[in-house]
Amino acid sequence: MAKKQKAKRMWGGRFDGELDPRIDRYNQSLPYDQRLVEEDIDGSVAWARGLRRIGVLDAKELGTITKALERVRREFAQDRFEAEPGDEDIHTAVERRVVEIAGNAGAKLHTGRSRNDQVATDLHLWLKKACDEIEGAIASLQRTLVEAATAVGETAIPAYTHLQRAQPVLLAHHLLAYCEMVQRDRERFADTRKRADVMPLGCGAAVGSGFAIDRAFLAKELGFRKVSANSLDAVGSRDAALEFLSAASILAMHLSRLGEEIVLWASKEFGFLRLGDTVSTGSSLLPQKRNPDGAELARGKAGRVLGRFLGLATTLKGLPLAYNKDLQEDKEAVFEAFDTITGTLGALEATLAGSRFDADRCAEALEGGHLLSTELADYLVRKGMPFRRAHEVVGKLVQTAEQKGVDIKELDLATLQDAAPEIGPDVKRALTVSAALRAKRAVGGTAPARVKRALAAWRKRLAR
Repeated sequence: MAKKQKAKRMWGGRFDGELDPRIDRYNQSLPYDQRLVEEDIDGSVAWARGLRRIGVLDAKELGTITKALERVRREFAQDRFEAEPGDEDIHTAVERRVVEIAGNAGAKLHTGRSRNDQVATDLHLWLKKACDEIEGAIASLQRTLVEAATAVGETAIPAYTHLQRAQPVLLAHHLLAYCEMVQRDRERFADTRKRADVMPLGCGAAVGSGFAIDRAFLAKELGFRKVSANSLDAVGSRDAALEFLSAASILAMHLSRLGEEIVLWASKEFGFLRLGDTVSTGSSLLPQKRNPDGAELARGKAGRVLGRFLGLATTLKGLPLAYNKDLQEDKEAVFEAFDTITGTLGALEATLAGSRFDADRCAEALEGGHLLSTELADYLVRKGMPFRRAHEVVGKLVQTAEQKGVDIKELDLATLQDAAPEIGPDVKRALTVSAALRAKRAVGGTAPARVKRALAAWRKRLAR
């Protein structure tokens, strides 16, 4: 709780009177940006060392400031830090406490530095860690997908287009499709990390620091790949945050699609997936219900992430250079997106790991819907018939089968030959699920041999 006393502000020298409490509350970001405390303290330690190198601090002052910063770190870690009036954000809170502990030495810490380059640096440090953590969580989901794909063996299900049964596909191939999707997401976060790996510290409020600070030294201390080239751009841009939200939005969309598949597969209408007790919930009214809440929330929460991207993009689109207070909106956006994404990854991983596929129901789904129609058309092409003609012939045979109330593979040879004399007794060998799967042996196809190699490749990739 904040103590009731006159606020001590970093910028109060040219002002008389207290800030209107309505503006004060509206201006506050400490309740959420204290999440950057580790990054803020790391940045301040590096800055103090940089000041020592150019003679602003002596060795004793550096030691005093460093010890004070580490004490503040412990206070936050142990939930003992007490906010004061005037602590607008994590940066002012940390500096205020350092001055209390270190006295005049602490009052020198902010020399040549602005909160503008400080907050941008903290955010870049946080984004790098967040990208790494999300990449790790994606890899964990991929391992679960590979384990599930391995467990189902050569179980096949219908592949769907327009949510209509299309052709047989190995369930493992279907699961590995999501490995591919989220792999691109991993690459997007790795690419985002490169943009975040540029240090704004030393750019001051807008035009650079008034002291000859060694920015290369600071970058090395903080683990940045390089320093920003333009001070106005460094403090006035939030490209890295926006790119993070863009990558998070695409990942959220992919996870939403996986969630939707789980919802469908777990329904009685599909029945492909049996939800485990530990990853499903019941109904307060309907005793028979088993609900896929984790998968449903993966769909629902995707909108939060997409909204955060659009919100920050809208905030940024009209801002002149350099820093504007509007940029304070970046942190809540990236924090919420991070929390949502990591939560969704964990929920879907748990749902898949805690459930099992029903091979019998999967096999039953292959019995209807004329799933082998394309195989018959391909058979006719191999007999010399042009594909467009084969397509028409098979389409009419589908009509005939529906009139007879059977699947196309169940039509007798005489009926097939009436439609196309090219059809011979060997057609029955072509019109099987296993033959249809084996025929898709081109790279990227669902042939069992291809899928087996894909699984081996994924295990090797994830082991690295």
